[in-house]
Amino acid sequence: MDVAVILTYRCNSKCSMCNIWKFPTHPKDEVSLETLDKIPYGVDYLNLTGGEPTLRNDLPEIVDLLYPRAMQLEISSNGLHTERLEPIIKKYPDIKIRLSLDGFELTNDSIRGEKDGFKKKVNGLIRLKELGGKDLGFAITIQDDNASEVVELFRFAEENAFELATSTLHNGFQFHKSDNVPYDRMKVAHQIEDLIVEQLKTANVKNWFRGYLNLGLIAKVLGHDRMLRCTAATDFVFIDPWSDAYACNVRPDLLLGNLEEQTWDEIYNGSKVDQIRDEVFHCKQNCWMVGSAKTAMRHPRYAKIPRGGPLLWVLLNKIKVTLGRGVDFHRYIDYSMVHKDQSITKRESFLDRTHGKTLQRKDDIHYIHIGDFFNK
Repeated sequence: MDVAVILTYRCNSKCSMCNIWKFPTHPKDEVSLETLDKIPYGVDYLNLTGGEPTLRNDLPEIVDLLYPRAMQLEISSNGLHTERLEPIIKKYPDIKIRLSLDGFELTNDSIRGEKDGFKKKVNGLIRLKELGGKDLGFAITIQDDNASEVVELFRFAEENAFELATSTLHNGFQFHKSDNVPYDRMKVAHQIEDLIVEQLKTANVKNWFRGYLNLGLIAKVLGHDRMLRCTAATDFVFIDPWSDAYACNVRPDLLLGNLEEQTWDEIYNGSKVDQIRDEVFHCKQNCWMVGSAKTAMRHPRYAKIPRGGPLLWVLLNKIKVTLGRGVDFHRYIDYSMVHKDQSITKRESFLDRTHGKTLQRKDDIHYIHIGDFFNK
């Protein structure tokens, strides 16, 4: 089972595809060490995310508490303050670090509203590598504004022995967003094809399976149904900054309970969980994020082993690419079916711009400002 903890909604980036930074939490309201201590031992994968987790002054103590409980612990950061990760990497060099990087210098800084963001992330990750970090990489949200750079960004990561994780535009409560839609679905989908081929050319097995994950991104971008059924509330749980536990980070109606007020067993095996798992089974939200995709790709009983479908796809297409035959994407994706959006909202850059923020308190009614949304 995987667990993701959204430690805070405070954020010092100003991304065009995510409004977290407009609705920060109050530090006094954020999930406490005492509450996090209820997370059980034996978790497969535990992600500390945000907002920006390095804005938590007690992040080192949180890592000390949770590191022994998971087979793998990740910190997902914007990378603007990697100096705050340095003592953590020195102590736990095998912790997974992913820094959000949405293109090269001008592109990243514009999309993410970060002055000198690209330089800070690259230099910061190099420094973490010098300190002994063993699982370091970038994470990109593929969209119209950066899809043309994704192959070169992958090559850049490979040249520097860094990983590159991928996702695409989504709407959901974690992002405080309801209008993320690609401008040109077909164009973005074809640019992801090039990335998949590059990944299959490498000698890195993880890259091969990322190729399959990115095949799922093509389906998502085109508006197709998920390639594999979601297993939210069974294989993964999200905890927000107010200790509310959800099946996923998209639907705020799939609330399992509150970890501050309840035990882990009451949340994961409680009276509501069967109903919520049934809703997940019939969910029509077309999501394909790393968290929900990789758990769906796993064997249901053995977390380190892939399911048969992804495994066969990887083996077949790795052989084809090695032999110079390429990937027959039309065998897996129906490009004649592209979702037609009724309206598309232009994403705007907040680089060098100020914008008001609305403080969210623990006793407020949360996520109602997002409005109705549907991922397609």
